[in-house]
Amino acid sequence: METVGGLLREWRHSRRLSQLDLALAAGISPRYVSLVETGRSRPSADMVLRLADQLDVPLRHRNRLLVAAGFAPRYRERPLDGPDMAAVREAVAGVLRAHEPYPALVVDRHWNLVLANTPVEHLLAHVGPELLAPPVNLVRLGLDPRGLAPLIVNRAEVRSFLRTRLARQVARTGDTVVGALYDEFFAGEEPDRPGSRVPSEEVAVSMVFRLPEGELRLFSTITTFGTPQDITLDEISVESYYPADADSAALLQNIADARQAPRP
Repeated sequence: METVGGLLREWRHSRRLSQLDLALAAGISPRYVSLVETGRSRPSADMVLRLADQLDVPLRHRNRLLVAAGFAPRYRERPLDGPDMAAVREAVAGVLRAHEPYPALVVDRHWNLVLANTPVEHLLAHVGPELLAPPVNLVRLGLDPRGLAPLIVNRAEVRSFLRTRLARQVARTGDTVVGALYDEFFAGEEPDRPGSRVPSEEVAVSMVFRLPEGELRLFSTITTFGTPQDITLDEISVESYYPADADSAALLQNIADARQAPRP
């Protein structure tokens, strides 16, 4: 049976914090942290959330901590396409539309595609239909030979970037689905050695695609919701892609213009 003390100890270890570190961050005594972790003191719901906040515990797991401590879950999980999320959904869709002619998409905690704008659809036209059956997974799209991998010029660099992001996510969340995704593509691989990557003059890692229309270089930014109080919002992010040079910007605009041009 799970205990709140055991779970908090696991999260503290995963964050590489001592009991003293956590106590100082939360403004409590190290002795109290020890009493909670060993089950000799039962924390209040507010204290559970206070400790979880200092440990950067995702909302889904904060509910798990609350239940283990004998309290009701605090955070709801409403689907993005539900009526309660209509305003959020429209805001996100507006962000995706405003980013055109550049690609942008929404991804969930398991790297599954939630929403995408029209430029993303153009890229997905080069993907095997078996990878487009829901849920569409971005890691598989990028690394599977039936996906975008044959179009990516710098596959080794992109692969290393994805491996690092997945490893960090597993370390932060302990998500077993993401862990299985990591093992699917990277199990048994040695991590990059310091200095093993070729120095680059770029300010961010770019994905370089060789499309029928020409070479396309993109870098990405990640946007998340500030202080979310819903599990769905806590677990989705907006990935926006920008052209890394003027030629790529022109190429994306030409693709958009061609899609909008009336057909004869």
